[in-house]
Amino acid sequence: MLNQIKIVLVDDHSLVRDGIRALLESEEDLNVIGEGADGTEALTLVKETNPDVLIIDIRMPKMTGIEVVQELSASDSNTKCIILSMHDSEEYILQSVSAGAKGYLLKDTGKTEFIKAIHAVQGGDKYYSGDISNVLVNHLLNPTTTTLENPKSDTRTNKPFDLTNKEIQVLELVLSGLTNQQISEKLQNSKRTVETHRFNLMRKMEVKNLMDLSKKAQEFGLI
Repeated sequence: MLNQIKIVLVDDHSLVRDGIRALLESEEDLNVIGEGADGTEALTLVKETNPDVLIIDIRMPKMTGIEVVQELSASDSNTKCIILSMHDSEEYILQSVSAGAKGYLLKDTGKTEFIKAIHAVQGGDKYYSGDISNVLVNHLLNPTTTTLENPKSDTRTNKPFDLTNKEIQVLELVLSGLTNQQISEKLQNSKRTVETHRFNLMRKMEVKNLMDLSKKAQEFGLI
């Protein structure tokens, strides 16, 4: 009989879970034995089912994926954790690795790489997709003061709009007139990462253009 890898899948979007589950269960040796929609469900499921691998998103209700990974790492659980997220910011990646995640993949990862990552992590290795590996290597080669804060809540009294350290850094560079490509070179991040930070800035600060972004940043003392 084929030795199956038992998987628990946790994401707060049911359509995302349905798609990932269908993808995983198309493989004979992968078996999704449980699904959850928030961090507390993840911990309960892991305790009740003892899966080989937990695949979990970061931003979720009640507990973040990073908090879940951290708690499991501090316990006697044998479950290995893979973060599957749309976020490729340096802070989230470093937080996840620090918490004990054995893998970190972006949600646009292809099926082949996704399956490969699960087998690698189950086999005792770590697996980070190309963009994620670049962030980790850049951090090792160019250590920064990136704060490994736990994104437990969306309210940080000293950071209006819940901006991360990296987003504030990108904000300053955007308002200094640099293009995404120039910011990418300056921060040694991919252009895609910079574009993600810029999009998040506009969304969080509820602005639609550079002029409004500048006004709001000055109003709240961000520059």
